[in-house]
Amino acid sequence: MRNYNVGLIGATGMVGQRFITLLAEHPWFSLKVLAASSRSAGKTYREAVGEKWAMKTPLPEKIGDMIVKDAVADMKEIADSVDFVFCAVDMPSEEIIALEQGYAKLECPVVSNNKEHRYFDDVPMLIPECNSSHLAVIETQKKRLGTKRGFVAVKPNCSIQSYVPALHPLREYGLETVVACNYQAISGAGKTFETWPEMVDNLIPFIKGEEQKSEIEPMKIWGEVKNGVIVNAQKPVITTQCLRVPVSDGHTSAVFVKFAHKPEKEAILKAWADFKGEPQKLGLPSAPKQFLNYFEEDNRPQAKLDRDLEGGMAVSIGRLREDTFFDYKFVCLSHNTLRGAAGGGVLAAELLAAKGYFD
Repeated sequence: MRNYNVGLIGATGMVGQRFITLLAEHPWFSLKVLAASSRSAGKTYREAVGEKWAMKTPLPEKIGDMIVKDAVADMKEIADSVDFVFCAVDMPSEEIIALEQGYAKLECPVVSNNKEHRYFDDVPMLIPECNSSHLAVIETQKKRLGTKRGFVAVKPNCSIQSYVPALHPLREYGLETVVACNYQAISGAGKTFETWPEMVDNLIPFIKGEEQKSEIEPMKIWGEVKNGVIVNAQKPVITTQCLRVPVSDGHTSAVFVKFAHKPEKEAILKAWADFKGEPQKLGLPSAPKQFLNYFEEDNRPQAKLDRDLEGGMAVSIGRLREDTFFDYKFVCLSHNTLRGAAGGGVLAAELLAAKGYFD
């Protein structure tokens, strides 16, 4: 695999920081450009991020010395100097769409962590193990944008990336109804306990926009490519509740599911154990060897113990049992800033690279 020069738009935020930890020594991707708002432009990254560095690992020395570019004003210079960019910015929605399409129209592909392009029917929204076939719509998108190699690909919301992978290999049994209660870590709000002390010993039963995204986005993941666009699935019917809980990292979901054809418990366990997606088959650098991991212990998975499984890129599942109203219920966990955010973006980029979309 050739080496690709990459840029990071939105480098100073928490997701941007996580991208830096993953890209500093990446075997395929060389981080060449950091960009943020005009407030940070012209400073070294160390100066721009200052005391906001929230990662447990130290800021890599070579990254700290890089000069931050202006994501908007320096767009042409950035696009000309890299093979593609990652984007994780905090801006109004219209400005994000203009920013990402601006880079794409400069023939610079964008792998986005933002929500704004997730509902475009010609933009793939990737959980790489689940819907790699959706890359086919990129050709339709290029025609819309008038580009030869520029496009936007996105990753889905962090809230769905524990329970959608767990349900994915069970679709052959006809998913009818799903209830998912998501217990979401504070890093999903870009916070730590130091910056958000009111979350200590607390639970907030509302996260703006999360329940809508958690119910709609799986339907696109499970959709089909027809006539060059993604047509959303019609089933299962999904309802969710999303709560913020006093956990630093790791989103946990309590899932209830009803099938058209109820499988045996052993069949579900086998489906999880045997499941391999395109990243595992291709041996992508960030892909977990075992994507879905089932714990027999009654008190697992636990965020503190299991969120970092396989570099934070695996999904942990436990407590599978029959339910009195639904067919089955279980609990699952994923690392929200690794699998759910920056790590999922890096894995999506590895899949795009392996399939030749950056060439």
